[in-house]
Amino acid sequence: MSAHHPIEPSDPVLLHLTPRQLTELIVELRTESRQFGLLWPSAIPGETDLHGRRLIDIGNIPTSTLINLLALLREYRRSLDTRHLVE
Repeated sequence: MSAHHPIEPSDPVLLHLTPRQLTELIVELRTESRQFGLLWPSAIPGETDLHGRRLIDIGNIPTSTLINLLALLREYRRSLDTRHLVE
């Protein structure tokens, strides 16, 4: 997963994610985003697919959006860590 190469909502690999894996991604999103003031208290794995896309219940976003957001947060955090090491 990379912020420079986002996952498309229709990527077939997303169809193989289990509810448990989706829950783990949501927990990771909550953890990673907390330091930036982003909170996701009601996020849960969605029970439906929309045109072959798994949904997360944060307003029914595609799973790819969750994964891509995690990638962006990780990359930003890494850039902050790297900047602190240089200073």
